[in-house]
Amino acid sequence: MADLLKEAPLTAVQVEALVVMKIIKHCSQTFPTTATGFLVGMDAKSTLEITNSFPFPTIEPPTTDGHHDNNAISNHTAAAPRHKANTVYQNEMIKKLREVNVDANNVGWYTSANLGNFINLNMVENQIHYQKELNERTVAIVHDVSRSSQGSLSLRAFRLSPAFMLAYKENKFNTESLQKSSFRYQDILLELPLQIHNSHLLTSFLHTLPTRPSENQPSIPPSLSEIPADAPSPLHPNLTTLSLSIDPFLSQTADLLLDSIESHHTELANHQYYQRSLAREQAKITAWQQKRKAENASRALTKQSPLPEDEWQRLFKLPTEPGRLEVLLNSRQVEQYARQVDGFAAGVTGKMFAVRSNLLPEKME
Repeated sequence: MADLLKEAPLTAVQVEALVVMKIIKHCSQTFPTTATGFLVGMDAKSTLEITNSFPFPTIEPPTTDGHHDNNAISNHTAAAPRHKANTVYQNEMIKKLREVNVDANNVGWYTSANLGNFINLNMVENQIHYQKELNERTVAIVHDVSRSSQGSLSLRAFRLSPAFMLAYKENKFNTESLQKSSFRYQDILLELPLQIHNSHLLTSFLHTLPTRPSENQPSIPPSLSEIPADAPSPLHPNLTTLSLSIDPFLSQTADLLLDSIESHHTELANHQYYQRSLAREQAKITAWQQKRKAENASRALTKQSPLPEDEWQRLFKLPTEPGRLEVLLNSRQVEQYARQVDGFAAGVTGKMFAVRSNLLPEKME
């Protein structure tokens, strides 16, 4: 039976409503610092059921001159799932859950994000730690606090693709291996559909609540004159929808997008510098080989033993190609920001088109 479960790929993630509330509370309390925790549940064929979650204990990061660096604190917290102390805490918690006959299988971990800023090396290494060492059938739940504050819950489930796991295991993230395998940045993460599940007890409680209002829609008056004078107004005057100001989340996402593009150009400049250095060393090696061949030709005329032609491996050292993993992750993050900008810009663009005639200068007759 276990072999059949391993062979069936994961196609969906089911999260209990209590787990969703606990994740939202933990991430909101620690915002803007990254919040992390581990998930327990069970594997039911092709669906991963998450039944409980626990936050990782707070570990104080090392100080520099008696002061805490905010970036160091954020990086230290983001790497919490891989800390040895947290691993021991997680194992102890699972052991106690098994003693009370509760679902105690390790099914993954969760983290918080700010405007989709979660695709980085820490996230990948945490998921590799779970997916490779603890349990292959694990997921990473990402809760975007900023997106959820707009009124729409942002909760997504991700796994690392088998192609990326194989490339990471072999550490083949150079240009040649990526071209041979046709590996793209879109192939790093696999997003699984996520659904929220209510327990039977909660469903029974919801059924005991007062019945919902009647679904009969009130009749709409055919004209304004037929509206009663004492009729209550269903809507209060609201002018916020008429505001033409740019969405603050859109401007913040655009700033993050520009930062990622700048990081991409920095990595591109480093790779171009490597190519120039490699071309210089290869030109030196070619000149040395030609010189050595000429020397051996002259020595052959004088019936002398030829000199070895492979000494260039000892005399010259080719530069090491920088890894392309950061470029792949940054490209995937740029794609994430671009999708968010597309979503935020829809409302602003609609308003601009609505007042287009007032914004454009009048046509000259």
